[in-house]
Order: sequence, then structure tokens, then C-alpha cells
Amino acid sequence: MDTTAFDRDLAELDAAKAHWAATSLPDRIQILHQIKDNLMQVAEGWATTAARKKLIPVGSSLVGEEWLSGPYGLMMACNGLMETLSKMKGRAYLTPLHKRTIPSGQLAVRVLPHSWTEHLLLSGITAEVWMQQGVTAENLVETTAQHHNAKGAVALVLGAGNIAAISPLDVLHKVFSENQVVILKMNPVNDYLADYLTAALRPLIDLNALRIVRGGGDVGAYLCNHDLVQEIHITGAAATHDKIVWGDDTMRITPKLTKRITSELGGVGPTIVVPGPWSARDLAYQAENIATQKLHNSGFNCIACQMLILPRDWAQKSALMDNLARVIANAPQRGAYYPGAEARMKDFAAHAGQASELPRNGAPPLVFVPNGGEWFAQNEIFAPALTTHEIAGGDPEAFLRAAIVYANDQLYGTLGANIVIHPATMRKIGKARFDAILADLRYGAIAINGWTGIAFLIPACTWGGFPGSTLKDVGSGIGTAHNTMMFDRAERVVVTAPWRPFPRNLGLSGLLPRPPWFITNRRAAILGKLLTRFEHRPSLLKLPRILWHALQG
Repeated sequence: MDTTAFDRDLAELDAAKAHWAATSLPDRIQILHQIKDNLMQVAEGWATTAARKKLIPVGSSLVGEEWLSGPYGLMMACNGLMETLSKMKGRAYLTPLHKRTIPSGQLAVRVLPHSWTEHLLLSGITAEVWMQQGVTAENLVETTAQHHNAKGAVALVLGAGNIAAISPLDVLHKVFSENQVVILKMNPVNDYLADYLTAALRPLIDLNALRIVRGGGDVGAYLCNHDLVQEIHITGAAATHDKIVWGDDTMRITPKLTKRITSELGGVGPTIVVPGPWSARDLAYQAENIATQKLHNSGFNCIACQMLILPRDWAQKSALMDNLARVIANAPQRGAYYPGAEARMKDFAAHAGQASELPRNGAPPLVFVPNGGEWFAQNEIFAPALTTHEIAGGDPEAFLRAAIVYANDQLYGTLGANIVIHPATMRKIGKARFDAILADLRYGAIAINGWTGIAFLIPACTWGGFPGSTLKDVGSGIGTAHNTMMFDRAERVVVTAPWRPFPRNLGLSGLLPRPPWFITNRRAAILGKLLTRFEHRPSLLKLPRILWHALQG
């Protein structure tokens, strides 16, 4: 391996780190403006290339996934950072945010909706960041953006191979929130994005605040151990993290890595289905929601639903599963593009006493294992595969509490958990008691009647595993990323979505139609492009076309 270019890149970054740390707020905002303009120039090529590489047919609505989890996500992050940086003095951007104390005594800060565009385009969706114990409304400013004035460092970001926006979002977090310069090593699975990211992030490259390189594990190992690399952030598998930290020390006694490392590493994602008075249309819609949690990006997501936790004695359980199978069977065609998927799916089936295949339209069948045991609770599959766990009893609150105990104690990882619960059931439990129950669910992102992917998409949300992981037991990772409001001591984010789509949710929780990230949205490709253009330059004149296609989705 010729390391000359890597050494040169790192030397240039190291020489520029103090200059970047001293860059003024107005200059940083201008850089983000430039990134947005550059991004818009390459957005279509980025989205269509990613779709082709992921075996999505030309013209498919699924191309919308590559718009939303690529250029759109990055554009939103730029806007979020610009808003924060423009009001950094005294952390003034925190003042208008709604704050409350939840039953656990923690401070909850509402970060969505935050603007008029979010009120309109994400109608009915809310997000709260719940802080760690000890953070109060009075000391929130003191526990926010404390890294913003750091003196600068050289960070290595090891990019993810599945979702296109992960790598650039990790870069923006390091550069703007932690005041570091970055060498980004692309994952070989999606290093075709390097040219698009180079074009979009050119302002940072020209300032020697960023370098983007390609390579395999040998390149990653060289960069991790380079003397000029001071910090590391990885999105990937726990096994890769442990190889970096511990090397061949399987007993994990003496880490070979002495640098700070943060991580986002996935897990066995649960979706808890709380029994309640669901209508036939509720069953159909929530089946689309659960199918999206499983099959967005063809199942290659670290927050994909892998464990469906069901009420055994619920009369509508079979109807929900029938609806889910129907949605999966009729979902748009796509391939299983991620390396190793076939072998992992075979391994998943091999560990089952009873496994079946749910047909998919022009795609490899989903491997389904009802009532999977311990192995399925402890092994992330990262492929189109699903298992269930059933809990007896008919009382919704008792079921929810038991499901949370199971998720906390039996499932590997703490990245994201979903809860599907009828509004009437939630009202019966009561808001205060529901929040108290929710506080026991130890996950970094929780979605109520939505998917934790929303938390990834919304830049003001924190992203990472639940606090408490260690280098010896890393779980879903250490630290948080994204988080354009720069909270330093967040515990989790809680996202709540409407129970029903418009117009059935009229007068209840908002005006959101079928969300554009649903795999069943027929206009997702058009909406992804329109929403990206809107985030580039928001305008009331662009809204009618967006809303029209949203209602047709």
C-alpha cells in the first residue's frame, strides 16, 4: 500500500486545524451556503447513481429513498447548522424551544417542529430530546455546544456503506459541532459517492478542513494508527470497532487504541405493537409503517425492525400480520445489494426451528422466523429478515411494560426502538404515566407510531446509542452524532408521528399524508427531489406542487 497520499492529506489537515478552529461564525455560515449550492448541482446524479448501485429499477418510486436519505438529509443538516451558528451567542437558539420536566425528573426539549416549514411539511410529527439527569432548563446553555470553541484536532471518520447521508453528516458534526478537521474514508460498498461528496463539500476541502479517501480495511487500519489522527468516529459493525480498539486481544484487557473513539453500531431493532381498538384501515396503515421499518433500503439499516414484539392474546394480531405480508408482497421491486446478505439470511433461517419466506415483488423473499429465541435477540442480521416475540396478557399497559423489560434485557443494542400504539390506548394510560413508562426504555432513539429513521433524518435530533456503553461492551456505540443544536448531554430523542394519514388524522394530530419515506408511497421519487429543492431555497411558491404530490402518494 502506497501511503504517500494519505500522509500528505493528514499533514495538510494537521497544519490547518488551528486555522479552522479560529474560523468566524459568519465565515462558517457562508461555507454552509456554498455547500448547499454545490450539493444542488450534484444531487440528481447522487440520488440516481445510488439507486442504480442499489439495484432499484429506473423510474421506481424507491429512488425517493436515495433523495431523502442522501441529498435531502445533508441539505437539512446545512440549514440546521446555519440556524444554530447564526444564534450561537448566548446559545440564543435555545430560548424559543419548548421545555418541560418529565416524570423521571429529566428535562425534555422540543426540537421539532422548529420552523414554519416543519410545521407544514412534517405536520403532526414532534421530536423531543430528553436530557441526561442533572441537565435543567437553568443550566441547559452550559451543557450545550461546549465543543464548539475547542482548539481543533484531526479526526478520522470511517464511513458507512448503506445510507448515503451518514458519512457527510458525520463530517459536518465533527467539523462544525466539534471544531475538528476530518479525513473521511469511504466504505468500499458506496465509495462511488466520493466524487459527489467531493463536489458538494469542496469549500471544506479547499480550506484543508476535509479530505475524502477510498480504500479497504488496510487503509482504515493505517489511518486509525496514524500519529496525526487524534480522534476516530466509526459507523458500522461492533466487530470492526472492537478490532480497532482491541486488536487481537479477545479478552479485552489492554486496548491497543489510546485515542478517543465514538461510534454508531446498530443492534437488534425492536418494534413493540401495543394491543388496542384498531380499525381495518388502522391495521392496513400500520402494516405499511412496520414494513417500511423493515424494508427501507431493502433491510440494510442499523435501525431496521428485526424483532416484532406482539401481544399474544390480541384478537387483531393475525389481521396485522396478514396485512404486513400483503404489503411486503406488493412492495416495489428492488435487489438485495449489500455484500453478504444471502449468507446472513441463510444463517438466520438455519438457527430457526421454523422459518418461512414472505414473497416480495421481484426481490429475494423476506426470511420470517416466528417466535425466534435467544440467538435472534442477540444477533443483528442486517438483511431482509424478521422475527417475532410474543407476550401473553390483554392489558395494554402491562404488555407495554413487559415488552420494554424484554427489549432492555434481552435484545442486543440500544440504537432505536419503535412503539405502535392507538391514541385511545395512550389516552387511557395517560400522558404522565406513558412518559414514565417510556423513560424505562433504554434506547437512543424512540419512535411512537413512526420509525426511528425520522430521528436520523431530522438534523436537530441526536443520533446514537443509549448512554452507558463502554469500550469493553460497546453495544450500539458511544457518543452521538448529527444534533445540529449541539446538545452535549442528551440521553435520547423521542419522535411521535400521527396515528393515521391525512385525511383520517384531520382534527386529531396533524395533516401529514402517507409519509414520503414509506416504501408504499407512489410519489416518493418526485417528493424527494422537490423536498431537496425546497430545502435548498425555501419558498412558498414551491409548496403547492409538493403538497399536491404528497396527497397523491
